[in-house]
Amino acid sequence: MMFSKQPIRVYIYSRVSTVMQVEGYSLDAQKERMRAFAAFNGYEVVREYEDAGKSGRSIESRFHFQEMIKDIKSGKDGISYILVYKLSRFGRNAADVLNTLQVMQDYGVNLICVEDGIDSSKDAGKLIISVLSAVAEIEKENIRIQTMEGRMQKAREGKWNGGFAPYGYKIVDGKLEINEEEAKAIRIIFDQYINTDTGANGISKYLENHGIRKIPRQNGKAELFSAAFVRQILRNPVYCGNIAYGRRKIEKVIGTRDDYHLVPQKEYLLVPNAHQPIVSEEYWNKAQKKLESQAKKYEKVNSSKNEKVHLLSGIVKCPECGAGMHSNVNKKKKKDGSNYKDFFFYRCKHRDMTRGHKCDFNRQIKEAVLDSAVIEVIGDLVKKPKFAELMRQKINTKVDTTEIDAEINNYTKQLRHNYGLKDRLIDEIDGLDWEDKHYERRKGDLDKRLDQTYNRIDELENELAKAQERKDVIEKDKITGDNIYKILLNFENIFSNMDDLERKQFIELLIDEIQIHPEKQENGQWLKSISFKLPIIDQDFDINGWVNNMHVSTCFVLGNRSTGRRRVRV
Repeated sequence: MMFSKQPIRVYIYSRVSTVMQVEGYSLDAQKERMRAFAAFNGYEVVREYEDAGKSGRSIESRFHFQEMIKDIKSGKDGISYILVYKLSRFGRNAADVLNTLQVMQDYGVNLICVEDGIDSSKDAGKLIISVLSAVAEIEKENIRIQTMEGRMQKAREGKWNGGFAPYGYKIVDGKLEINEEEAKAIRIIFDQYINTDTGANGISKYLENHGIRKIPRQNGKAELFSAAFVRQILRNPVYCGNIAYGRRKIEKVIGTRDDYHLVPQKEYLLVPNAHQPIVSEEYWNKAQKKLESQAKKYEKVNSSKNEKVHLLSGIVKCPECGAGMHSNVNKKKKKDGSNYKDFFFYRCKHRDMTRGHKCDFNRQIKEAVLDSAVIEVIGDLVKKPKFAELMRQKINTKVDTTEIDAEINNYTKQLRHNYGLKDRLIDEIDGLDWEDKHYERRKGDLDKRLDQTYNRIDELENELAKAQERKDVIEKDKITGDNIYKILLNFENIFSNMDDLERKQFIELLIDEIQIHPEKQENGQWLKSISFKLPIIDQDFDINGWVNNMHVSTCFVLGNRSTGRRRVRV
């Protein structure tokens, strides 16, 4: 009796990691070679699977690969082998390759790598696959390290590595040169930050009020200098002539395989005197000291239990020069002549020719008098039923981050795409045939594309970091605002139970500035107006008659809705 021999049934799998397919590695070329191999050996090709533009770094993103493994598990076609052109087309991650191979063999299916001459059903086949998979993964990591080392060397040579030039500079022959049109704003930012009491928020408003706008460029269309952008400028060592590389690093999120995030680095490459500075190194160092001290502003505690905390110091403005008024102590003997007693007054900080400025306002206002007047204004406002209703509305108002969320999502999506493109290019470089006569040219083209991709990743990482910082500022302001509103709802009880430092911090968060009259008024008042940092009162809200029993002549609101500040004039 004669039995007809059934042909061995096989799947064909092909993959390319980039849209640009070099000769010999295109999907068509891979499939043609495997079909010829199957025909020569009398195999029946049951089904073909392909993943175009997919990296071999992980199997998770390869839809058709996973579909093929699912079909193997179901036993739908009764196959014995999967044919691939080379092992690198099956996968580059050693763990993925070996785990998948084990699953296949559990269902009686083996792997044949046509070009490599590997058959996992043979005794030595699986061992060879283990070794080659590990080598491929190590080679991929070596390519990544070599690429990063090349970029670090570029930085050591004083060349710019981050795509678009920082604001204030332009790129000429790979190096940074000052763009004078933009650099003017950079100098003003450092000058204002170092030589005045103005912070990043104040500087952004100063630039806006003085008509200084950002010059639109390809990587930034916004006209105004945001506080976040000002802080970014102040922190960047590029402006004192240095090249910094590796200040942030992409690290894998622990517990994931393909999720990455940006992590600031304490140690990074710093190349001094790489280009012409916009500000001196001395200026830049002064800015860093101030940034550091401001970061610790609310961590500071009294060095002594007896140290006096001055509630309105710096917030009260001189009616003559507009500078902050600070506390001054006068010691006087008690009436019985026994001991000295301290009397505290607010006076202009420029009264003593501070920082080269001389102010002629010689009045000194008693701390206790002015502090009480300000607390009384706040206390009277919060007692009003309509005020309490308004505060509850503000607490329940959700901050709108829709626009910035869309911006963050867009940058994240673009980064994910460029991370994938980077991996595919590395895979493609690794997969080049070094015996090919066009190897050097092809590798050069891929290296150039890889470098451009890294530049784009740097740009997107910077933009994402700026957008996230803006969102963080908005959300922190919302949290701070809600806390203040909650305190105001029960102001009398909470404020009276605060210690002096807590009261000071609360007032600094609540009030932007306090204006006083040049002379004490007939009703005994010095207080002229209070400008709040938060929208305490809506401009269209009727506040006539809110402040009672204060010897107040008038009470009205000034302010700009866009800034959120409201001024109560008393």
